[in-house]
Amino acid sequence: MIRIGNASGFYGDRFTAWREMLDGGELDVLTGDYLAELTMLILARDRLRDPDLGYAKTFLRQLETCLGTALDRGVRIVTNAGGLNPAGLATAIEKLATRLGLPARIGYVEGDTIQRPDALSANAYLGAFGIAACLDAGADVVVTGRVTDASLVVGPAIARYGWGRDDLDELAGATVAGHLVECGAQVTGGNFSFFTELPDGGHRPGFPIAEVYPDGSSVLTKHPGTGGAVTVETVTAQLLYEIGGPAYLGPDVITRLDTVTLRPDGPDRVRVSGVRGTPPPATLKVGVNNLGGFRNSMTFVLCGLHIEAKAAVVRGQIEEAVGKDGLEFTLARTDHEDAADTETASALLHVHLRDGDKARAGRAFSAAAVELALASYPGCTLTTLPGDATPYGVFTADAVPQDAVAHVAVLPGGERVPIAPPIRTASTSPDQSDPGGGAAVDGPTRRGALGEVVGARSGDKGGDANLGVWARSDAGYAWLRTWLTVERLAELLPETAPLSVRRYELPNLRAVNFVIEGLLGAGVAASIRFDPQAKALGELLRARIVELPAGVAP
Repeated sequence: MIRIGNASGFYGDRFTAWREMLDGGELDVLTGDYLAELTMLILARDRLRDPDLGYAKTFLRQLETCLGTALDRGVRIVTNAGGLNPAGLATAIEKLATRLGLPARIGYVEGDTIQRPDALSANAYLGAFGIAACLDAGADVVVTGRVTDASLVVGPAIARYGWGRDDLDELAGATVAGHLVECGAQVTGGNFSFFTELPDGGHRPGFPIAEVYPDGSSVLTKHPGTGGAVTVETVTAQLLYEIGGPAYLGPDVITRLDTVTLRPDGPDRVRVSGVRGTPPPATLKVGVNNLGGFRNSMTFVLCGLHIEAKAAVVRGQIEEAVGKDGLEFTLARTDHEDAADTETASALLHVHLRDGDKARAGRAFSAAAVELALASYPGCTLTTLPGDATPYGVFTADAVPQDAVAHVAVLPGGERVPIAPPIRTASTSPDQSDPGGGAAVDGPTRRGALGEVVGARSGDKGGDANLGVWARSDAGYAWLRTWLTVERLAELLPETAPLSVRRYELPNLRAVNFVIEGLLGAGVAASIRFDPQAKALGELLRARIVELPAGVAP
């Protein structure tokens, strides 16, 4: 097998993780995932200021502390930190290696950039064969731009085992392994519903390792002595993160998530097997970022009695001052009856303004809010100071034919190798959504929080949110799959009621997954939700008090 570790799940992850992973035990490859939809927008704005940027600068500082160690131990590094400028990062690494006196061989992958004159950035999600070509040519470090997150693991596995385009089950198995480790410590107990059950209480989870085998199966684990845990449930939680239906589309293979089998394989070891793959789609996903305009926010504190009336006064005053267009008001009822201190007696009125006019969204708006301090409701105060508007981005997803993208591996010697698209592709249609229902599980019930018997993991995909819910036992799943319908979800999470919701069952994982379309509007960069990436949506659902089956243990 090939041991592939991960040391970064996002741009801003634990700085010391690279050193921890290299020093913690044996590895063949160490990966780092830095890219997300919001990150691409940040890097695009960086490159507007300086064309030589556009990559994750943090990675260079991390590499400086551990490149020599990786070379000494024969650990190869694969990262998408190249962002919008993989060639620029590769050049920066070469300069770093020269300064350190290290004989590092650098390869990189490019071709993901799609020319869209009207967009701030547009990038196709490339596959893993370009990474494999660089590794086959002897690269010690491989830098990519926008490849799929899982490709960072699939590429090294291809290079190790010589898989071809038709080895679909193997590619699918490695894709699952890549999806599991791509978010770093999130598979080893980070952000885990039952964190209080972890050996260290979730204090400092270690980073993950995927041991990938020639048949595409894998074992998820971590270095001995590191925090957190690797269990069937921590792996299930990450497997449900940011997915849609059972058909998980990728540039190299469509992975059938409903074929995944998880079982314990020893302490902090979970075996992943049985994964099946089908030919990939004929198109590649393209992430497009545009500047949507400018926005600003001010928050009023409403204390004591007549909260709704006080909010109405502010609304009328702000609308009269700056006009109604682009204004949104959110009243958070954080107040408690008969409270003994100001904070617990107060609600918060968040006022947001989005506009194409920077001046209107800037001081004109925030000053209008501040001017109400002595001329509005009783007890008027704000938690925000007046300030200028900030630009925000809008994310959309598009598609281009696979053969329309010039996927290129640039080898350590400078040779440019075109990566041919897959010959065999498949037409795709969405998985059939199931609203749920059927014969209810009979028996006595008890009142309790839903989270006593289920775990959840949620996240963002553009303007949509996904919410995966798993049961802790077979009896729990028998109840969950009939009880947690789309209709029931709308009752428990009212904000989902007016939206289109797709529901899928994953029996192998004892889970159901919901895709809530449009919950996040134009994406995280434009969202004004209190939870703009829907990270807490699962925990909100788990906190709802419902009738639980008495026979299902907490």
